[in-house]
Amino acid sequence: MSSQTSNPDAGPAHGPATLVSAWKSAQSRLKAAGIDSPAIDARLLLEAATGATRLEILTDPYRVLDEEPLARLEDYLTRRERREPVSRILGRKAFWKVMLSVTPDVLSPRADTETVVETALSAFPEAMGFSMLDMGTGSGAILLAILAERPAARGLGTDISEEALAVARDNAASLGLEARAAFLRTPWASGLADACFDLVVSNPPYIPTPDIAGLEPEVREHDPHLALDGGEDGLEAYRALAPEIARVLKPGAPFVLEIGFDQAAAVTAIMDEAGFEQLRTVRDLGDRDRVVTGLKPTGLG
Repeated sequence: MSSQTSNPDAGPAHGPATLVSAWKSAQSRLKAAGIDSPAIDARLLLEAATGATRLEILTDPYRVLDEEPLARLEDYLTRRERREPVSRILGRKAFWKVMLSVTPDVLSPRADTETVVETALSAFPEAMGFSMLDMGTGSGAILLAILAERPAARGLGTDISEEALAVARDNAASLGLEARAAFLRTPWASGLADACFDLVVSNPPYIPTPDIAGLEPEVREHDPHLALDGGEDGLEAYRALAPEIARVLKPGAPFVLEIGFDQAAAVTAIMDEAGFEQLRTVRDLGDRDRVVTGLKPTGLG
């Protein structure tokens, strides 16, 4: 047996670089740089740099790599060591069951936000038709993930960033959802008709302004602050959203809002004061408060 196959950690100094040696080397570098998920990030960057699939890395680990993909991987790793997120390096991010393009103009979607999607989907059977509004849609992540699961639904995403809306439109087209997803530049629900949606969702900015400086570099330096900054106490967006949701939501219909892990009581109080009922908090996979949801009363105009 050759030294190449007997030593999976063999690198350029011991022979040609292979998929497995490149993966292990990448993991070591990212771990040394303090990256939280070095194995996953190394695999994603290796796949992108080499064109290899996850299965191919496992079933053909000793495939020799040429200089071009190795140079590409080196560039990706250097950027990740500087705390640039994988989604920014690759320009795409998996969310729920869809793949989304992301740019510096939009928030990189996070697994925590899938709690919004899951909560919304639980309110509508698969074959049911309904209309939804996603306020502050960004990349379109929440809206498009829900529409992809509910083929009879249609939706509107609003945002004040034309650049973000361009990303959302591209994502809708890539997913074949452009016929059921529309996008509009407007603050929250400004200009929309009263009582016209069966569902309203939003992942608004909720980080208190003083806390932004202490965020991880991946967030602080690469996500648009417009999508992060929730004002001095982190609750400005919810105060603005509450009356807008009450206005555009149909009586008896639900809303679903993402919140910060320590904001459940405050956001619930804001929505209660706005007249909503059956308010409850939903926890994410990390067992943290992540969503406040409730209904517009049938008697609320």
